Amino acid sequence: MVAPRPLIIEAAKGPELALPGQGGAPARLVTPKLEDVLKEAERARKLVEGLSRQTQIHVVRSGGGTGPYGTDDFLEKLLDAISPGVQLVPSGHPPRHLREEFNPEPRQDRQVHEMDRHNQWLLVESPYVRQEFMKELDPSWLENYGKSAASYREIVYDEVIGRFENPVLPPSPRSRKAYDTEKWAGYEVVLDVFENVVAYGILLLPKDLKDGEKRPVVVCQHGLEGRPQDTIQTDVPGFQYYKAFAPKLAERGFITFSPQNLYIFTDRFRTLQRKANPLKKTLFSIITPQHQQIVDWLKALPSVDPARIGFYGLSYGGKSAMRVPALVTDYRLSICSADFNEWVWKNASTRSPYSYIWSGEYEIFEFDL
Repeated sequence: MVAPRPLIIEAAKGPELALPGQGGAPARLVTPKLEDVLKEAERARKLVEGLSRQTQIHVVRSGGGTGPYGTDDFLEKLLDAISPGVQLVPSGHPPRHLREEFNPEPRQDRQVHEMDRHNQWLLVESPYVRQEFMKELDPSWLENYGKSAASYREIVYDEVIGRFENPVLPPSPRSRKAYDTEKWAGYEVVLDVFENVVAYGILLLPKDLKDGEKRPVVVCQHGLEGRPQDTIQTDVPGFQYYKAFAPKLAERGFITFSPQNLYIFTDRFRTLQRKANPLKKTLFSIITPQHQQIVDWLKALPSVDPARIGFYGLSYGGKSAMRVPALVTDYRLSICSADFNEWVWKNASTRSPYSYIWSGEYEIFEFDL
């Protein structure tokens, strides 16, 4: 961004800090390795080598990359870049802090309070902004609603959830039998989605299926830190509310598919969300095309009624039920279970006791949702 102006990089020991999180995201600030700094500088040179004006990129090494910052060598190069020929005054004693006592916390409290009051005012005003934004939606008749919702659906996908334009691969399904009961059989299934991205889940097929018969499908979505197996087994610690609802549906004659969603492994998936956000993406930028591939594959199965595929999600699966079927329109029905409360208030209020502000799910906030 600075090209073609000069850039001076000082490889020196920087601030180092480790934060456990304590309700927010954990963090670790470290001094970059000298070889990494040199590689980035070389990459920067290659990025600007085609410009008509040459960009001077200098790396100053302080103590092999781990010495103190603000060295004379660095400051001389900086001064020369700003005003060629100006000489650096020899370094003297560092300035002395004349205030004997200073506590920055009250000032920080005032600043945070000021921002919070502004945000809470925006929260109260936001329903009227949404009402104006949604005024083109026509709920008077199902056909009118479908037509008027189309443009909003594109906005949600592109501007809120985030869409990857990667080419979708053929599903190339792989399966193996994992369950065999009196009334149904279960198969683990893997489908290709993007390069290095797959969709995985468990398909349950009732054993009373007849040749040529087509049955409805219920996609059974687990919650936070869950697995597809949690929707099938009866004795999963921490998931007692699931109560094997996928097999119970299969016993009633439904075909079911229980996908694996990305919200698993604590900070690993939350780090994925934080990496996605600067790219204008979210976890659901990956989850949505996974579900599209799943539905496309299900519709091609000979025993599936392609016009009757429904979605049932619990907890974080309920969040999925609010997002995925809005974009994967092959889902004919969506049930959000156990993910209730007014979502905007739950994300932004600092007064409501059920707000995510006070929980450890620091990845939950999604821009403009």
